[in-house]
Amino acid sequence: MLDTHGITPFTLVPDLKQAIAFYEALGLTCTFRGEEDGYAYMRSAGGGIRLLENPDFAAQTGLQHMVYVDVPDVDAFWAERRGFLATLPDGHVRAPFDTDYGQREVHVFGPGGLMIFFGQSIR
Repeated sequence: MLDTHGITPFTLVPDLKQAIAFYEALGLTCTFRGEEDGYAYMRSAGGGIRLLENPDFAAQTGLQHMVYVDVPDVDAFWAERRGFLATLPDGHVRAPFDTDYGQREVHVFGPGGLMIFFGQSIR
């Protein structure tokens, strides 16, 4: 078994500044931003997301990445960010729901096609 301190996904984004603002509104903090190389590291208490600006590749391929973020209370997450989430385009947010596999989740599409699952166990 691989011993890791944590796993953070890398995702391509078409606009780094827009992506940073998006993740900050979801509650992450930008702890590093490389202006010249178009790179940023967004951190939360339990992990992070690495952003790499590449407008041509992301726009041409429609590349989609997925990440699962375990949260202690999905409904509290939803309530705290409901105003921001309401500003996203239609189809980019799925409100809290219970899954057949024992999780309560919120789904959000982020910049560059990243599908983010925020979830908690309800077993």
